[in-house]
Amino acid sequence: MSFRFSVAVIICLLLVVTNTIVLIDDYEGRLASYNTAVRKHQIDPDMVRTYSALQIKIDRPPNPLSIFNQGLDRRLGNSLVIYYTYVPALWDTVSHSADNPFLSLLSSIDLVFIFQVILSLLALLFAYDAVAGEREDGTLRLMLTTPISRSTILLAKYIAAMICLIVPLIISLLLTLILFAESGSLNFSGDDWLRMGGILLTSTVYLSLFYLIGLLVSTTTRRTATALMLSMLIWGTLVMVYPSLSVFLANRLMPLNESKLKSAYREMEQIWGAFEREREDFLKKDPVEGEEINFNVKGVIMTPSISNSNEAKLQYHISRWADWDNIFPESEEQIPHVLAFYEFIEPKRLRAAEKTWQVRAQALEQNYIRKANFTRNMMRFSPAAMYDLATEAWAGTDFDGVEDFMVAAQQYRQTILRYYRDKDAFSSRQWFAVDKGAVSWDDLPEFSYQRAEASTSALRAMPDVAILFLINVGLFLAAFLIFVKQEI
Repeated sequence: MSFRFSVAVIICLLLVVTNTIVLIDDYEGRLASYNTAVRKHQIDPDMVRTYSALQIKIDRPPNPLSIFNQGLDRRLGNSLVIYYTYVPALWDTVSHSADNPFLSLLSSIDLVFIFQVILSLLALLFAYDAVAGEREDGTLRLMLTTPISRSTILLAKYIAAMICLIVPLIISLLLTLILFAESGSLNFSGDDWLRMGGILLTSTVYLSLFYLIGLLVSTTTRRTATALMLSMLIWGTLVMVYPSLSVFLANRLMPLNESKLKSAYREMEQIWGAFEREREDFLKKDPVEGEEINFNVKGVIMTPSISNSNEAKLQYHISRWADWDNIFPESEEQIPHVLAFYEFIEPKRLRAAEKTWQVRAQALEQNYIRKANFTRNMMRFSPAAMYDLATEAWAGTDFDGVEDFMVAAQQYRQTILRYYRDKDAFSSRQWFAVDKGAVSWDDLPEFSYQRAEASTSALRAMPDVAILFLINVGLFLAAFLIFVKQEI
């Protein structure tokens, strides 16, 4: 095993160290883009002067553990707009950085991918002749003439091979951590160290599974050439073919339900149509007759030009997003009517937005999330896919981990709405005008987002880890029963 062990160490260290350097550089680039976006998206009081004009852009920081398994961390958007009349969803995110296409090609291979593909192949190469090779050479028959039991022989082979696989795995991780420390841009919390421990545990269970597959093949075949061919066929099917095939089959078996999407669009149009009718009914029943859509209000709106000139642009209309710098005296008698209108209509608009979100969320669930869950469940017939899903959960780059950001965004929107209600913003003159003073945002709640705790990541990863472990037990028992009963 010395030659194979040396090859495993050299290949693993070469791939891991080289790729870690690329991944750290990629992470630092994404972190710099995130910091730039956060500064750019800070509220400018000179531009956002009324309550109705408030739109807050929030950003999701890159996950440092995405170096181990990128999952959805780089694939999905990381910037989102929070506005009071719209409930955000995962599909509304946008990316605030443009990736270097050449760097993306290299950084698409994370550390888990190397363990998933390369080390699983090495595990089979360690195992394919563990029994068949000694049977061909005659050393197995000679060994069985001694008092050593067959169970001891099989267990010793398993332990020795696992040591040969775990050593390069641990050395690779240690070198990775050294490179992390040298970079200075990666700061890990206590939870992150627990997550890395979970990734190491899952990697060990995964490599054990592939070694036991090879050991089972070796015990059931008489020739090493046959064992090698079967091992390569199984590896190619489980690691390379089936995960891609399952995605293809899922797309075929669960196509998008266009009729449900159209039905959802129609229902959302009906919600906003009902809202529009409420708005029109209010205007018809109010004491002002023959009013125009601008409530007959006239005033001045200062519109700063791109060249930063101080020229003022006269506007003779009012809208939800207008920052009126001055309202003409003859229009003051209309202001109570405008205030009453917004006090009535904005809560209605919020209810329409919530109803729209419920319809939209159901459509997204039925057409996208359910399909994604179905695809993941199909992929779980491959241990390679289960290993990928488990390490995604440990790293927090899985769907649930990214969804945590959306939950925080939706909760932040509710916080903004409570802030509006505490300020009586809908019935305030500052909802649409600044002639009596602009809004001060000093007490505006700030957005905060923290990744889930390690215990939550463990709960998300444990089902796949448990299945991998149970498959290990089943494979070892199968190899043991065959080896004990067969004629040598």
